[in-house]
Amino acid sequence: MTSFSMSDKTQFSMEKTKEKDAYVNGINVTSLLQSTEAVKNNSTLAKFKFQAKGRWIFGSHIQTIIDDYEAANQAYKRAQPFVYDGDEPPVLSGTDVGASPLEYVLVALNGCLTTALIYNAAARGIYLEEVESTLEGNMDTRGAMGLSKQVRNGYESIKVSFRVKSSAPKEKIKELVEIAQKRSPVFDIISNPTPIEVTLQ
Repeated sequence: MTSFSMSDKTQFSMEKTKEKDAYVNGINVTSLLQSTEAVKNNSTLAKFKFQAKGRWIFGSHIQTIIDDYEAANQAYKRAQPFVYDGDEPPVLSGTDVGASPLEYVLVALNGCLTTALIYNAAARGIYLEEVESTLEGNMDTRGAMGLSKQVRNGYESIKVSFRVKSSAPKEKIKELVEIAQKRSPVFDIISNPTPIEVTLQ
């Protein structure tokens, strides 16, 4: 789920479909604004629950399945579940059949920041031609290996760089990047402590 902000009701020129819905950057802005208004009028519609199921395959090969989720007071099941293979590179004794969990963190961050940028651009009527990003996660593995209590287990830092092609002024694009950070759920999850409960069944 990606949040967006409509700070003003800017007049903007948008492509129209036969159904009269307005689209900007491939985003159905008509639907987007309707959803926002619905949540504004009924806060219970804002509650979402995403789920994942995992299983160990062999070695460091893990699979995570994404299917059911709950949104806007309804339960949903996808027509076809998404299956993500995770592994470790050979240098970490893995077989490299999938991205590592640490790399999936970058995938999630990239997806959420970029989507937040696109949604907010669409809501403001800003057309984008290209959006590219580069992410870099830096870590010291001594923490995860239990070799140093002074080193954290996860990333020490993450760097994200955007390249955006648009006819909009650069200050508007810079504002979109700043808003994306403020509205991205994954950015928030990574930047702030999130309570996690782990149990054994």
